[in-house]
Amino acid sequence: MKIVVLSRNPNLYSTRRLVEAGEKRKHEMLVVDHTKCDLLIEKKKPQIYYKGQKLEDVDAVIPRIGASVTFYGTAVVRQFEMMKVFSSVESQALVRSRDKLRSLQILARAGLGLPKTVFTNYSKNVKQIVKNVGGAPVVIKLLEGTQGVGVVLAENNNAAESVLEAFNGLKARVIVQEFIKEAGGADIRAFVVDGVVVGAMKRQAKEGEFRSNLHRGGSAEVIELTEDEENAALKAARVLGLSVAGVDLLQSDKGPLIMEVNSSPGLEGIEKATDVDIANKIIRFIERHA
Repeated sequence: MKIVVLSRNPNLYSTRRLVEAGEKRKHEMLVVDHTKCDLLIEKKKPQIYYKGQKLEDVDAVIPRIGASVTFYGTAVVRQFEMMKVFSSVESQALVRSRDKLRSLQILARAGLGLPKTVFTNYSKNVKQIVKNVGGAPVVIKLLEGTQGVGVVLAENNNAAESVLEAFNGLKARVIVQEFIKEAGGADIRAFVVDGVVVGAMKRQAKEGEFRSNLHRGGSAEVIELTEDEENAALKAARVLGLSVAGVDLLQSDKGPLIMEVNSSPGLEGIEKATDVDIANKIIRFIERHA
C-alpha cells in the first residue's frame, strides 16, 4: 500500500516510527507537510497537489496534525476522504476532539466521569465561576493550549479570580476545572487503537509541578488499567469517533475522570514506557481497514 503520513516534520519521533513500521511491513511510506498541500475541489474529481505534484494512488493517510494548524490540516484530511482514501483518524473526529469544550460536552452526555468544569463567555462574575467548581484550588486551561501550555493551577480564590480576570481582559477563552487532589500530580495515558487499549502509562509530575506532561519534565511508567479505567478510555475514544486516540485519565475517589482525548497522541513516551511497538499496531489497523 501507499501510505501518507501528514506531518510538518519528518524528523519527529512519531513520524519516523510510523514510517519505519510501514516500511517494515513493505508499504510505500510518504511524509507530506499538509500546510503545503493545494486542494483542487471539483465535481467528482477532487485532487491534492503537493509541491506542484499531484498526489495519486494513495491508499491511506495517517494525520499527525498540530493544534495550531487544525483548520487547514482537517481540510486536507477531508479532501483525501473525498478521494476515497482511508484515514486512520476521520476529519470530523479530528475537529470534534480539538474543540475542548465540545468534546467535554460529548463525553459528559455519554455518561463519562469528568472533573467539574465551567466555561463562560468572559463572565465578570469570576467569584461565582470559582465557587461553581468547588472553590480553590482550581485548574484554568486555555481552550487552545497543548502539552501543558496555557494551564494554570490557582491555589486560592484570590489567585483564581485574578487569573480569570487577566484572561478575560485578553479575550482568551478558558475552561475552569476542579483540582483533583487525590490524583497526586499524576495522570494516566491510555493509547487506543481500533477499539483496543494497546498500551497505558502513568505520568507523574516532577516535584513542585502539577502538570504531568513528559514535555514538562514528568516521568512515566507502565501501568495495568483497572476494568473501569479501560472501559472509560475505550468509551471516550468511541463516542468521539476516534480509532486512534490518547485518552488522559485522572484517578479519583469518584472513579476514573477523563481529562482530555488526544487525536494525534505522541508515540515516544508510550513506546518507551511500555516497550510496545505502537506504530506497528497503527499500521496493522490500517491494513485491516484500508
